[in-house]
Amino acid sequence: MSAFQDLGSLLLVRGADELDHAGGTLYVHLHRVAKRLRSLGASETLVLAGLAHAAYGTDGFPTHLFDWQHERSVLEAVIGPEAELLVYRYGACERETSWRDLAEHTTITDRFTGTSEELPTEELREFVDLTIVNELDVLDHAPDLKPKLHAFLQEQIPRWQSLASPAVLADANRALAL
Repeated sequence: MSAFQDLGSLLLVRGADELDHAGGTLYVHLHRVAKRLRSLGASETLVLAGLAHAAYGTDGFPTHLFDWQHERSVLEAVIGPEAELLVYRYGACERETSWRDLAEHTTITDRFTGTSEELPTEELREFVDLTIVNELDVLDHAPDLKPKLHAFLQEQIPRWQSLASPAVLADANRALAL
């Protein structure tokens, strides 16, 4: 089996198909994010991270499938260290202090540990691409969140245009009519 299939099976074992999320279950959402990333030409590492991005919960979705303190090695064994690190950063990101001015400070604040980390360009691009694609999927599948999320993304995406890959940026611009 491939890492993608192994991860899908592990997500089922961990109950991702039993957790409500925008447009159905968390499992379905994770697959949509991974599929969209793949369609936009993302690396296999980013696609795997997209499939696992909520493994440790997120600042916007606190339910977790893995304990970030004790089970990072479990996820790493399935998806590799680069994808797992991206999943960790995504889940650990304190959005309020990190997102708005990310293009200026390139630093993510870790909500679990309270530390901050400046990301190199390529890692920052993957983080931003994952963030944008995730938020676009929520926008597409959560009608109750749409007005507020659409307005937020219309303001935020231009701030990230220097960080996002061209394909993800074009997808966001289409989706948000920017």
